[in-house]
Amino acid sequence: QVQLVESGGGSVQAGRSLRLSCEASGLSLRNYCMGWFRQAPAKAREGVAVIDSDGSTLYGASVKGRFTVSRDNAKNTLYLEMNNLKPEDTAIYYCAARNCGRSPAYLVSGWYNYWGQGTQVTVSS
Repeated sequence: QVQLVESGGGSVQAGRSLRLSCEASGLSLRNYCMGWFRQAPAKAREGVAVIDSDGSTLYGASVKGRFTVSRDNAKNTLYLEMNNLKPEDTAIYYCAARNCGRSPAYLVSGWYNYWGQGTQVTVSS
């Protein structure tokens, strides 16, 4: 079965960086579109960054220029490098996947059918 496990979350001060990882099992990562989404209390799930099988990326407006998504197919791992973190970035971050072949990845949570359990990121000022 497909399993996604996030790690790397924690508590940091504004302006610092964190690197999240998503280790996938039960799938060959190179055939999947992958994404990061986040959700703060009482708010809707928000698209952060996605990457398709060709390596093309799409970012949410609030993180573009600060975050970078990447993938290591050999390690079946997805990454999210988060720089210049802000208190508004505080949320649970979820890894998502969809078998998409050569289709582009979409920054829409409902498009993905596999999800991790999330990792908490807390940014203080």
